[in-house]
Amino acid sequence: MVSNPVHGLPFLPGTSFKDSTKTAFHRSQTLSYKNGYAVVRRPTVGIGGERLQVNQLSQAELDELANKAPILTYGQPKQAPPAEFIPAHVAFDKKVLKFDAYFQEDVPMSTEEHYRIRQVNIYYYLEDDSMSVMEPVVENSGIPQGKLIKRQRLTKNDQGDHYHWKDLNRGINLTIYGRTFRVVDCDRFTQVFLESQGIELNPPEKMALDPYTELRKQPLRKYVTPSDFDQLKQFLTFDKQVLRFYAIWDDTDSMFGECRTYIIHYYLMDDTVEIREVHERNNGRDPFPLLMNRQRMPKVLVKNAKNFPQCVLEISDQEVLEWYTAKDFIVGKPLTILGRTFFIYDCDPFTRQYYKEKFGISDLPRIDVSKKEPPPVKQELPPYNGFGLIEDSVQNCFVLVPKAPKKDVIKMLVNDNKVLRYLAALESPIPEDKDRRFVFSYFLASDMISIFEPPVRNSGIIGGKYLGRTKVAKPSSTAEDPIYYGPTDFFIGAVIEVFGHRFIILDTDDYVLKYMENNAAQYSPEALLSIQNRIQKQEAPAPELENDVMYHVDL
Repeated sequence: MVSNPVHGLPFLPGTSFKDSTKTAFHRSQTLSYKNGYAVVRRPTVGIGGERLQVNQLSQAELDELANKAPILTYGQPKQAPPAEFIPAHVAFDKKVLKFDAYFQEDVPMSTEEHYRIRQVNIYYYLEDDSMSVMEPVVENSGIPQGKLIKRQRLTKNDQGDHYHWKDLNRGINLTIYGRTFRVVDCDRFTQVFLESQGIELNPPEKMALDPYTELRKQPLRKYVTPSDFDQLKQFLTFDKQVLRFYAIWDDTDSMFGECRTYIIHYYLMDDTVEIREVHERNNGRDPFPLLMNRQRMPKVLVKNAKNFPQCVLEISDQEVLEWYTAKDFIVGKPLTILGRTFFIYDCDPFTRQYYKEKFGISDLPRIDVSKKEPPPVKQELPPYNGFGLIEDSVQNCFVLVPKAPKKDVIKMLVNDNKVLRYLAALESPIPEDKDRRFVFSYFLASDMISIFEPPVRNSGIIGGKYLGRTKVAKPSSTAEDPIYYGPTDFFIGAVIEVFGHRFIILDTDDYVLKYMENNAAQYSPEALLSIQNRIQKQEAPAPELENDVMYHVDL
């Protein structure tokens, strides 16, 4: 019995039928494993276990067998249900990243430390991306410690972005609220989490230690001053013998500095030094008795003694190479003690006798340190700026609130409304200025001058007031001693310079002639001769001049 239709026979009922003895209809397996790897295996039997005649299948047939979905047999496959959603506060509950860090803080008000290192722990909470900074409590630190920054989301830039766990790593600087933290290491959970997310961690760094805290952990040193010198003999020999030196400290090079006088005492019994300041009455200083208390003064220290706590412990011979002795105090030489340079200019008779017997120095003369008063500085007035009168400008240099200069009231009453007028021309290389005429008005009451230029039609120059009432100083005068133009300086042919402009007097009015006749003793012979020449020209017959015009303008 065959299961397949015989070749050549039509597909009719009865010509083909199924084998009833066949029970297995599965497809043969085409995949197998070898050494742990999946390999393709060619099938040797077909469906139902029938032996294949040709044990060679094409690649297309193999792919069809491998990829054929049993849709007709089992129907459409059901889709797998979606994964269950787990919120972040549940997935990352109680999962915190911990980083070890430190920051440096300045200590401006301490002489023992200039800065301190404060170690902190930075916590990053994965459930809501918040952070907090905690400082472990150090015993007897004197600093409020604990929570430095409470739990919150921290911004990392001005755009409002917040720190994320992707921004955290070892060996980086984190700036939080203007304070920079150096991250040096993290715990094991943080390392595993970041590496699982594909972040390459930097190598850990060594935690910085606070130098002052480490110094306090060291045991206290005990300083014992060794001495092999017979101090008792020195005390009994030189008891009550004190060398007295007179010195000055010149601090005039600094701001508000001055030269002060001091007395230096050197005690021979124990080689100690004491400095007293000489106070004067009403010097404005507190009368404290001592500038420097009696003590031994080191001259040369060892190299490692710069950081020695001198303000707490006494300096011994182990920290000092050389001490100040009596041979270092010489009259006429400077001496530096505790940063101040003193100049010794004299000593008492006992000190002179001691130096003569001990060191053989017999010549210790007194040095005159009194400073001579500098010569008085001559006060020079600033140059005149051209505004107002010179007397008014000078008053600003003498008093804070200037006062108006005094006026001659009698002269103003006698010469009230008396004005001398002159006709003048401008001395200028410009051709357009040759025909310009000006009227000078000299006011006898106030010695002021005003200049008026009569307008001329079609001249291109706007006439009118050329100079208001003011006193005009001569070019040769100075601001300290100004010399003003007076009525005797105005005559025909005279040159008047007014603020850089030169004018030549051409003519005067009749009132000026009468004034000159009444006050002829005040005028020079040249001025009187100019008036005589003018009168003779007027009396002589001559054609009338076009420009012989006088303008009487009351400015």
